[in-house]
Amino acid sequence: MRPNSRFADVQPFDIDQVAAAAGADPDVLRMENLDTDVPPPPAAVQATRASLAEGTGNSWLPFTGLPQLCEAISADLRVRTGVHYDPLRQIVITSGGTSAVMPVLLSTTEPGDSVVLTDPTYAGLLQRVRLAGARPALVPLRVIDGYWRLDRQALTEVTSAAALLLMSPSMPSGVVFDEQDWAAVAATCERTGAYLVHDAAMERIVYAGHPRINPCRVDGLAERTIVIGSMSKEYRMIGWRIGWVAGPADIMTRIRVAAIYNTTVASGFHQLGAAAALTDPSGAGVDQAVAEYQARHDTVIRQLAGLPVVRAAGGWSCLVDAERLGHTAQDLSARLLDKGRVAATPMTAWGEAVASRYVRLVYSAEPVERLSELRDRFTAALG
Repeated sequence: MRPNSRFADVQPFDIDQVAAAAGADPDVLRMENLDTDVPPPPAAVQATRASLAEGTGNSWLPFTGLPQLCEAISADLRVRTGVHYDPLRQIVITSGGTSAVMPVLLSTTEPGDSVVLTDPTYAGLLQRVRLAGARPALVPLRVIDGYWRLDRQALTEVTSAAALLLMSPSMPSGVVFDEQDWAAVAATCERTGAYLVHDAAMERIVYAGHPRINPCRVDGLAERTIVIGSMSKEYRMIGWRIGWVAGPADIMTRIRVAAIYNTTVASGFHQLGAAAALTDPSGAGVDQAVAEYQARHDTVIRQLAGLPVVRAAGGWSCLVDAERLGHTAQDLSARLLDKGRVAATPMTAWGEAVASRYVRLVYSAEPVERLSELRDRFTAALG
């Protein structure tokens, strides 16, 4: 096989390996991936079924998304961001939020450009930067008072970047940026001329007592921000594979072209289901889902009291420091599965010096009752 420089530094995604090793044993706590047992909005299910029965979504067109979904996203973003995005010119529908990342990177970077991410960050963001031919510049997260915090001093040392690719709340850490964090991001974008690419897939999954700040409401960021959204997490619509990109009109002309040539079009049936969820007057169960995820997070933290687990401020997962337990992340992952019957992923492809020492515990698909066994399972794994 001929060499290909795009793959020189790309690391394999190891969630599938852990899942395969876990098999179908019902006794195993499935904490390796972001599936969820919290059901999707009934309005979305009903609208999707109706579309399938009526054949209304069985079309290639429009390539960049159904007007009714683009309009629903525009209305939702107006509430979140305070910005009006033209549904036809400034919003593009993609096959899930992560499918939006590559078109955005291809539109905002040249080969060799620097893209700032946190360490740790979602492997799907980090490895796509490498595949796009750009260079990741990782700014560490630090554990302060039991929570992850952005190292703002390290951010001030960034002198060149085409984009900052950030999440809040972020996978896998659950870090949530506060006003000072976003102000530091704005200063870095101003200093470097970079875009902010905000992966907002978990924006509303923020736990009580923590800030929920959209970066478009921070001075200097709205005109620089490209928003990537998704139905998968807030709305629990993983199998629908519907995401979107919204941003300034000039850069969206490129992103529209890149998105079309990347995936052509997302499922029309599922787009109609997504539109129904976004316009559901009941709120589509988002607040109730967030409360459930917080209850599960708090159970994990109680169960692992005294162990080096870092609290999350939002999202669906938290991290355990394997090195402080005397293991590598890969070894702890293997011990948890073999001896504790817990499937959990080592963060070896999710950053560099910080991420590589941690194992991720996802609680989106495990109820509080089963999570209440976690301490005993860790004891068995570590014994």
